Amino acid sequence: MILPIYIYGHPVLRAENVVVAPDSPKLQEIIENMKETMYHTQGIGIAAPQVGVNARIVYIDVNVLAEDFPELKDVRMLLINPEITVDETAPEVTREEGCLSVPGIHENVSRHEKIHLHWQDEQFQEHDQDIEGYLARVVQHECDHLEKTLFVDRISPIRKQLIRNKLNNMVKGKFSCDYRCKIAPHNRKK
Repeated sequence: MILPIYIYGHPVLRAENVVVAPDSPKLQEIIENMKETMYHTQGIGIAAPQVGVNARIVYIDVNVLAEDFPELKDVRMLLINPEITVDETAPEVTREEGCLSVPGIHENVSRHEKIHLHWQDEQFQEHDQDIEGYLARVVQHECDHLEKTLFVDRISPIRKQLIRNKLNNMVKGKFSCDYRCKIAPHNRKK
């Protein structure tokens, strides 16, 4: 089922996200709904809080970027309870990012080029992988959602000030996008 995307300003995006257990209710349904929603919105990654579920789940499919980043061909990852360790010795690279939960805004974000990722798959098997390049950026962006962080929290204060009106309008429901959204309960679109 295609779910609405929760938009900047909604409290679910800043709430604590619980560790997922093998017996978590409706786990498979949540995962399938996340995938369907991400593909419908033409995203390359989605975190459970973006569809209103405060659980530590991320789904990534970066295959669409393979023309520009050949190493991303056929890369799809379901991350349950992911943990990232950033390689602080790796260079930081600044690239433009956007987010389904912050429609219409794209800003430059600096991130380290290398990370170590630990996660569980759908069968709760443990995995460890060193990741670098653009995939490391996508994983960091999506896992930030699980730590109650949005990419606009990582931009410079001056840039944040420059987009303040857009963000305030988003909180009020004054924005447009091509998919169903859910804004903060006290800020219903008129």
